[in-house]
Amino acid sequence: MMRRRGPSLMRAAATTAVVAGTAGAVHHRQEQRYAGQAAEAQSSQDAAYEAGVAAAQQQAAQAAPQYAPPPEDPATAQLKKLAELHNAGVLTDEEFAAAKAKALGI
Repeated sequence: MMRRRGPSLMRAAATTAVVAGTAGAVHHRQEQRYAGQAAEAQSSQDAAYEAGVAAAQQQAAQAAPQYAPPPEDPATAQLKKLAELHNAGVLTDEEFAAAKAKALGI
């Protein structure tokens, strides 16, 4: 009986299956690692963006000047009040004219 030298066909198939399975597992693990790294990078970028937006909004709020309305002239305020009283019928035309002249210093 003659014996073949070298690996048998079954042994070669088993070795190929082990190598292919190991390569597939390594490839899958690398894909998971890269996906995790990409998710971490995206999360870091999102956090940096949100922090930048918040800082810009805060800076804009601090930089915006706060204007107070100019104080109203006392004579103008008195004339408005007299006009309201005249329109409401509290003051007659003569009373309104006299009060108006007095407010204007006429």
